Amino acid sequence: MAAKDEKRSRHSTALRPASVEATERPLWVFAYGSLMWNPGFAVHETQPARLHGFHRAFCIYSEHYRGTPEKPGLILGLLAGGSCRGLAHRLPAKEYDATRRYLWRREIENDGVYVEETRPIRLADGRIVPSVVYLADRAHRQFAGKLPLALALRLVRQGKGATGTNIEYVRNTLAHLRELGLRDEGLEELARQAGSQASRSLRSARNIPSS
Repeated sequence: MAAKDEKRSRHSTALRPASVEATERPLWVFAYGSLMWNPGFAVHETQPARLHGFHRAFCIYSEHYRGTPEKPGLILGLLAGGSCRGLAHRLPAKEYDATRRYLWRREIENDGVYVEETRPIRLADGRIVPSVVYLADRAHRQFAGKLPLALALRLVRQGKGATGTNIEYVRNTLAHLRELGLRDEGLEELARQAGSQASRSLRSARNIPSS
């Protein structure tokens, strides 16, 4: 219980925007993984966006959404350096507080190895706006860092949690990056090899020879 209270204390600033003046609130949330295709709230405006100073990486063990404590998966986080292109969803004005609480539960309380911060992002229309972002918490026990490809593949292949398989997560992320016209060679290689290994395993289980 003490550890949970400490975690809440460390992230307590994330709850403050729900009680301050509307002009001080970040009106956007930056999506770089599953929030791109499954925000979980009614979105009325979405724009391509770029976050400077951080990059997308498979660096977090998933023990809830895409894995279990016994068989963890591997999900995305934001690490310092470079920049990251993704989507920005505008937070609904009427349901702002409820949406912020939802995001807190989703990203921090469940599988959340994240720190919630407000950072400037550049929208496709050229505006620079403050946005809620979820950075990888390097101090958390589920922080994996950048793993060798072979280990990442094993985690992705075995991962299955509350919202589906880890392979689905990888493929969905890749599909939405392609919709934005973006390339991520590391992600593409991970998806290719994970898919190839899954196909070989399926053929083997069915005693189907490879072509």
